[in-house]
Amino acid sequence: MAKDADMQGADASGAPAAQDAVSHQDLYPSRVVLTTYPSQLGIDPVPLSWGAKTPAERGPVVVSRQQDNLGRRNAIGAGGGSYCIYRALAVAIGALAPNHRPDFDLTEPTNTIGPFASWLDPEKIVSLDPWGHATVEHYSEHIKQGIDVRPSTAITQAHIKLPEIDDAIRNGTLRCDGDIVTAGGELKVVKVASEPVWHLPGVAKRFGITEATLRRALFEDTGGMYPELITRPDLKVFLPPIGGLTVYIFGDPAHIPDPTKRLTMRVHDECNGSDVFGSDICTCKPYLIYSIEECAREAQNGGVGVVVYFRKEGRALGEVTKYLVYNARKRQEGGDTAANYFKRTELVAGVKDMRFQALMPDILHWLGVSRIDRFISMSNMKYEAIVDSGIEVVERVSIPADRMPADSKVEIEAKIADGYFTTGAVPTADELLAVKGRNWDEVPH
Repeated sequence: MAKDADMQGADASGAPAAQDAVSHQDLYPSRVVLTTYPSQLGIDPVPLSWGAKTPAERGPVVVSRQQDNLGRRNAIGAGGGSYCIYRALAVAIGALAPNHRPDFDLTEPTNTIGPFASWLDPEKIVSLDPWGHATVEHYSEHIKQGIDVRPSTAITQAHIKLPEIDDAIRNGTLRCDGDIVTAGGELKVVKVASEPVWHLPGVAKRFGITEATLRRALFEDTGGMYPELITRPDLKVFLPPIGGLTVYIFGDPAHIPDPTKRLTMRVHDECNGSDVFGSDICTCKPYLIYSIEECAREAQNGGVGVVVYFRKEGRALGEVTKYLVYNARKRQEGGDTAANYFKRTELVAGVKDMRFQALMPDILHWLGVSRIDRFISMSNMKYEAIVDSGIEVVERVSIPADRMPADSKVEIEAKIADGYFTTGAVPTADELLAVKGRNWDEVPH
């Protein structure tokens, strides 16, 4: 019996019936290329010189493995960051043509950022492509020639609506000015999204290791996902399959590099449990909301506010590891104490924090930041990375005590004892033992 026309090529769930519609040979008619080598016939990478003085001299980042681009690639990995896996799935099930080329008409940035001197310094920016938002502008000729060049950064505008901002407006701590905060309580922002693009020599230097060690570690601990890390030492750029970052700018982006304008900033690392679902075991969402309010106020006062949001869930350990640590903390003898806060993470993950903030300042240099008037963070790692990169921090601001959830005190006190910023006293070892989080059964479920 024939199926209805609108159900052809789909199963009962609505998913494409890919195995019937698309064969392996249709998708990939050429032989499998496991890896390439520098002297191999047909290998002719598009010239790429990291840190060159103009985008033309620098050249585009080309990572596509489409058959007509394979020999022209000058970078290892895949575009799209962690989403490259979903793209592969879309191709496999027939939802996306493997040779699809995007139409970039009307996608240009809504606002101008840079260029700045830091874009031309091969050591200032090593973890993102400074020209990643302007690939269509600067590399249109390459695209016309059939080179698959794609943006790794995008700039847009938006209004954001948060119930916490509505509360701040109602209680008078934030005003509707019709510009930064609309009459309806929406925040007007410029948004930047950026995917990671690593210059391997520069990344290795940041961490004080050799490029060869970095390449081997990346190859081994991704299950050998990218053999060219080993076979193509001539390719110096790698697009890792990890999450990127988002920047929210309150006020005029042109004020960021202006020394006459004040800058309030928060560098925030993702915490899905708190940021999205409101978990009270940490201060992540309260810090984020407080920072958004402060950034909006700074913009209303003639300055500019910036929130940088990194996809580094659970201190870059991931939510599975984070939840395992939560279980261990709550079940350990003596309960969830500040004294054992970091120890439990180290026992599960082997390290207390894998965010390693050495690459974090790159986005600040891309934005043109040279001074931060108010840095809203208690993290010593973030502060030291920023200052060591040559950016001045005038004032460090920690979250007000009345914004801290009760169960987050374990985290806060442990961090203060570990060297995080505070304007108060540093707890002693005995005091850390006395700081305890609640048990699961203390609040009815």
